[in-house]
Amino acid sequence: MASGQLTAPAFSARLVPSFDGLKPSTVKFAFVGPFKGGSLAQRSFRGLVVRAATVVAPKYTSLKPLGDRVLVKIKTAEEKTQGGILLPSTAQSKPQGGEVVAVGEGRTIGKSQIDISVKTGSQVIYSKYAGTELEFNGSNHLILKEDDILGILETEDVKDLKPLNERILIKVAEAEQKTAGGLLLTEASKEKPSIGTVIAVGPGPLDEEGNRKPLTVSAGNTVMYSKYAGNDFKNSDGSDYIVLRASDVMAVLS
Repeated sequence: MASGQLTAPAFSARLVPSFDGLKPSTVKFAFVGPFKGGSLAQRSFRGLVVRAATVVAPKYTSLKPLGDRVLVKIKTAEEKTQGGILLPSTAQSKPQGGEVVAVGEGRTIGKSQIDISVKTGSQVIYSKYAGTELEFNGSNHLILKEDDILGILETEDVKDLKPLNERILIKVAEAEQKTAGGLLLTEASKEKPSIGTVIAVGPGPLDEEGNRKPLTVSAGNTVMYSKYAGNDFKNSDGSDYIVLRASDVMAVLS
């Protein structure tokens, strides 16, 4: 035996008290050494291999939203500008639109059962930070509440949006190009307008009995709205639009 090294002996399980279901003659304990004397912390367990278990999720073939939730297949982000310039992924705007592929059974208000106001196949736009993204059937989807859907948009022009519930579509007034003294303003220094013209309104919110309450503003009104409210969109002709709740409108101007 080399100096400074010890070979651990094998111990029989007969030295260990018996337990129910464990026979002393069937188990042996052995150290697999060698190890350096005086340093038990440095023992080498050559035969011990630990592997983490990998859980493979099953494949799902259908997904049924519950309640007032809607499943939307997200529209692919545009990869080119209108001028044909290829955009890097960091410059691509996050899509806010897609196709409704499944809807829940709706919700109950009072004694009334209210169905989802969008149907399967509808093209919709939704709030920027709404819902939960998931990959389903090889495509990106979003499951969100019906109230997070801004409106139905069947064309490529935002001005054709049909708002839902108490949402309002507003064409934003152009920012002033000059100060009162005639100084030309740069884009960065222009104040964001909070005034615009109502283009379309939704059918209104639901009351406690499930009936629609008409909105107090209508298409054609010039309104002032909360500065940081709603979702901003730019139309194909360069015009700015915003979709917001009727409660974010502060005044009607005339």
